[in-house]
Amino acid sequence: MTTQQLAGQTIAFLATRGVEQVELTSPWEAVQAAGGQPRLVSLESGSITAINGDWEHADTFTVDHAAGSVSAADFDALVMPGGTLNADALRVDTGVQAFVRGFFEAHKPVAAICHAPWTLINAGVVQGRKLTSYHSLSEDLKNAGATWVDEEVVVDQGLTTSRNPGDLDAFNAKMVEEFAEGRHAGQTA
Repeated sequence: MTTQQLAGQTIAFLATRGVEQVELTSPWEAVQAAGGQPRLVSLESGSITAINGDWEHADTFTVDHAAGSVSAADFDALVMPGGTLNADALRVDTGVQAFVRGFFEAHKPVAAICHAPWTLINAGVVQGRKLTSYHSLSEDLKNAGATWVDEEVVVDQGLTTSRNPGDLDAFNAKMVEEFAEGRHAGQTA
């Protein structure tokens, strides 16, 4: 069933080499099915290669925008897929950190799954928030001031998080709902 909940919205997907393919493609398809326009934002222009299970090379995806050439103002919401290599590369890039912070400063919805919250830590936006992630990030998130819970999907002031690919159905449904709601006035950076 196709809806138009996200008609007219442009959604940034932040990923680089090593992104977990299903965590990129499943939310991408959910955004498209809801009428939104997904755009791949990465560290550089060109293309990125996804992986399956943090190990096996998967498909290649064309990058729409280099992170340094766009800002949160260019998009309605942000999706951050996981993958250990992907998240580890993104979290240390200061341009990526500023890009992510921009969504929180503008109170725009953000959805992050699996290892993606690593980048949220480095962007300085998790303190005082309740969220989930891949279990190995729980201590990192707690040390950064977040309340970590082991739940399928968690929403906190426009931030939607999930643990792993097994949570994608719930993640996608809640992500589309939050994106359709738009800006969240109570959301803080």
